[in-house]
Amino acid sequence: MRAGKRLRGATVLAAAAAVAVSGCSTKAPESGGGGGGGGGSEGEVTTDVGIEGTTIRLGVLTDLTGVFAALGTDITNGNTLYWQDNQVCDTYDVELDVQDTNYVPQNGVQLYSGMEPNILAMQQTIGSPINTALAPEYESDSIVNFPSAWARTLTEIPGTGVLGATYDVELANGYQYLFDQGLLQDGATVGHIYFEGEYGENGLAGSEAVAEARDLTVIPAQIKSTDQDMSAQITQFASEGVDAIVLTVAPPQTASAAAVAQAQGLDVPILGSNPVFAPGLLQGPSAQWLKDHLYVSSPITAWDAEPELLQEYQAAYPNTTPSLGAIFGYAMGDVMKQTLDAACENGDLTREGVVAAFGELENVDTGGLIVPIEAFEPGVSPSTQSFILRPADVPGGAEVVQDAFEGELAGDLAG
Repeated sequence: MRAGKRLRGATVLAAAAAVAVSGCSTKAPESGGGGGGGGGSEGEVTTDVGIEGTTIRLGVLTDLTGVFAALGTDITNGNTLYWQDNQVCDTYDVELDVQDTNYVPQNGVQLYSGMEPNILAMQQTIGSPINTALAPEYESDSIVNFPSAWARTLTEIPGTGVLGATYDVELANGYQYLFDQGLLQDGATVGHIYFEGEYGENGLAGSEAVAEARDLTVIPAQIKSTDQDMSAQITQFASEGVDAIVLTVAPPQTASAAAVAQAQGLDVPILGSNPVFAPGLLQGPSAQWLKDHLYVSSPITAWDAEPELLQEYQAAYPNTTPSLGAIFGYAMGDVMKQTLDAACENGDLTREGVVAAFGELENVDTGGLIVPIEAFEPGVSPSTQSFILRPADVPGGAEVVQDAFEGELAGDLAG
């Protein structure tokens, strides 16, 4: 059962102006609400930025037009759907100020500057590069932020909560599944294509950790997020006789890698970090090949485990093909609600009060939407668990083949 009490509506704002209420207070409800920290006890709740009357405004910096546009759209839809049905402390409705960064860090910095005076916290910031670019501002502005990204470096930003295992732990769990299924053996050779920057480098760190423990040879191939053709990389891997391919990229690069591998008869498993897959890949010419070869290590469950939420999503967004990003967006809303409910219960919905409540969160449970979150500690992976997903002809395009589990290396690698 999903956490969070079903209540009333949220409004998504494309570019809204808000009146910041400074140093004021509102009456908290007499009894607790559903989800997370529940409602506050009777008394005054101190507020400042991002709250006007009984409306809280949260920021969303997502990608609606760039390399992760499909994922960003679904995550944002999930955020929106959550807040249509939930309040903070049985009192506050939530509005989302949604802005499209096009997955460009400079855009993210500029857009945040425009929304910052009017928001209490960041419901979503997509992409490791954008989160990294905004780290100084988020810290100085006392912003709680939930990234749509899982790079280890993001755990070092005060107030930023990575919702799942970091990319290195995630891939280590994925390797564990391949070993357990007899798809990979000690001493194997692996080719790893990865984006430059925090996302790709943290994924590669996972491959390197597994390589040291299991005597693998890793052939790294760094690319830019704008590179679309993986022919050179896959051809190199084929000539080196790789036993598996690992991807820490975006869906367009996954499509290219699969097409080239298929054309060259490279019959090896592909292991992917969670952002590599989108259901649209199953509309392409390599759909069956991907179903036969791709394994995705993920912090997010699949739609077949959440039929009620799927029905709600399809009613709200008909004629769409929802990815697992929508589940993640909904879970992000739930963790934000748990944070804000706890702050309200403490009588302090100022930014500083929200940061304090965030720092006290532990054993965060979203009812199975994402893996369990142990705590948010600087430099430590918030979770050691991952689901393993495979492409399939089901809603969202993927099904769970391994429930959330912790691989042999996850605990030590988590920090």
